[in-house]
Amino acid sequence: MRFPLSTPPAIPAGTLASGPQPTLAVGDSLVLRPWQASDASTFLAAYQDPEIRRWHTRRPDSEDQVREWFAYYRQAWRQETAASWAMTYGGGEPLGRMVLGAMDLGDGVAVCAYWVVPAARGAGVASRSLRAVSDWALGAGFHRLELDHSTRNQASCRVAVKAGFRAEGTRRNAAVHPDGRHDMHLHARVSGDD
Repeated sequence: MRFPLSTPPAIPAGTLASGPQPTLAVGDSLVLRPWQASDASTFLAAYQDPEIRRWHTRRPDSEDQVREWFAYYRQAWRQETAASWAMTYGGGEPLGRMVLGAMDLGDGVAVCAYWVVPAARGAGVASRSLRAVSDWALGAGFHRLELDHSTRNQASCRVAVKAGFRAEGTRRNAAVHPDGRHDMHLHARVSGDD
């Protein structure tokens, strides 16, 4: 049960779901678009990568399960709880995944997460995509965007910093990974940050 706010919501309910999930152009040929059924095999293959498996403990087992996830992503947009994009060049083959999840429209807070396929790493795809999604979200009325990553995941830390997410601290033993519990670095970008 959610109790009513005593203050106006940061984003009125129905604002996001009144239209389709946006496709975001990132200034060059990089485009963030909603996932399509034809992306299922690429999405599943990405989760075979050891680095993605290392940092993401929820992963699909089949293309059918991927399509269920895609259906969930569409439903989450309609319910204004999350948005998930495929990172692509020109709208084509997915290079990675960008998520704006745990949306709290009342407080204007959401959580970001991402992964990139091995062939696209090192080209700034994740940091540019994270910047684009956070610019869009802050422009849509969110006030605070958070992300966390294992203190052992230096690549994710670089992505966060490049995208304007400031380090705020360490959450001790905050997540379980395949090799056990990890401390997590917390980053945030808030409305008004450069």
